[in-house]
Amino acid sequence: MGGTAAPDDAAVVALLSRRARCTGEPLTLLCTGALIAPDVVLTAAHCLDIFGTEGAYEIFLGTQLLPEPEPRGQFARVARAVRHWDYDAATHTFDAALLRLAKPLDARPFPLPEPGWGELETGQEARVVGFGDTKDANAPSGQRRQGTLRVTSVEPGAFHAGPSPAMSCVGDSGGPVLVRGSDGREVLVGLTASGDVACRKDAFNVRVDALLESFIHPFLAESLPPPGPVLAPDTLCTDACTRDAECPSGLTCVPVTEDGPGRCLQPALREGDYGALCTEDAHCGAGSVCARLEPEGEEACRCFTPCGRTQPTAPEEARGCTGAPGPGALAWLVWGVWLSRRGGAGACAGHRCG
Repeated sequence: MGGTAAPDDAAVVALLSRRARCTGEPLTLLCTGALIAPDVVLTAAHCLDIFGTEGAYEIFLGTQLLPEPEPRGQFARVARAVRHWDYDAATHTFDAALLRLAKPLDARPFPLPEPGWGELETGQEARVVGFGDTKDANAPSGQRRQGTLRVTSVEPGAFHAGPSPAMSCVGDSGGPVLVRGSDGREVLVGLTASGDVACRKDAFNVRVDALLESFIHPFLAESLPPPGPVLAPDTLCTDACTRDAECPSGLTCVPVTEDGPGRCLQPALREGDYGALCTEDAHCGAGSVCARLEPEGEEACRCFTPCGRTQPTAPEEARGCTGAPGPGALAWLVWGVWLSRRGGAGACAGHRCG
């Protein structure tokens, strides 16, 4: 609120729920995040409350996500999400989460407040950046904006800030709060966590230096497992999985029945095969839809056929997809079924979330 466009903050990303369809599915902005390594995003833990750490997410890197239909930027898939183990939804204590991206991004990460950077003090000006609400009909959410706050109090794990003259709001959660260090560079000292409902008086921010040793540094230092055999997207109905790493494009291995084999799927779709390339449902055969296997790219969208149906075929010049869609053929799973299989998730709490 009261901010301006932020065209130069390439390390600020938007967090979205992963899209399952290639047409007709709106973009759902959950929160903001800050790139702290080419493949790691720091955001707020409560941003994962609805779908849990095992939900399907993607991020957007660019200046304008909304309004649709032409986002100005690129999308990337989230491969793994971890919340701080001491996160308290009621108080927003340790309200922090880390996201591992499926591939590194070509953007310079924010500097972290390592020893010697300076000190966080009451009265300091801080810059906040996010994709959130402006409460201005002429400046909708989904656009990367910046504004200036002033630190009003500092605690061991958090700090409060007030307007100077801007303010963070709904949708800015997880976004960076930046202060200039002793060398003149901006340093990522906090992440937006909560505040008053009207977004006018108080912003509560988690201190990044309180997360470094126990949470951020160990995550950054993790050795990634070497890639192993991955099931082919068009054989997911016949080939069982035993773990997520066997599933293509970040799909999750979920037991179909309590004691049955696992199948690779997206939370929003039932189990099925991803076949020929497509751009819309009309390019796929009866009983199939054009589903999104990756966030973007020429091969992101493929004809999805639920298990038990026949995968459509098509000539090469049609890029593999012909025919007409069958109405009502695809059964969509609600998130409640997904969460019951994967262990559930909490609810968003606090003065304002997102």
